[in-house]
Amino acid sequence: MTTLYGIPNCDTVKKARAWLQSHDRDVAFHDFKKSGVPSDRLDFWLGAVGWERLVNRKGTTWRLLADAQRDAVVDAESAKRLMLTQASVIKRPVVEWSDGAVTVGFDAEDWSARR
Repeated sequence: MTTLYGIPNCDTVKKARAWLQSHDRDVAFHDFKKSGVPSDRLDFWLGAVGWERLVNRKGTTWRLLADAQRDAVVDAESAKRLMLTQASVIKRPVVEWSDGAVTVGFDAEDWSARR
């Protein structure tokens, strides 16, 4: 089973979900706002793609953080602490594909190659 993690009102998540539906992909959706960020999955993502890829430094949430909070994110552990308390700082969507691969963000070309 493929699982898409994100926030339903995020434009990129909306595009990703619409793309998956239009391509008849069976996918479960995990809403960070309703269900939180699963700590065990976050550990898995950190190992799979790295903290630098997961932290969205271009988003509003990141920009609104105090300088000290942003400056404190220097490694996987500090990034994890922030992502667990500020789910909106995670780049979206995070997708766990049925083959065990993890991707971050929406890339229709890459997704088309996946089964």
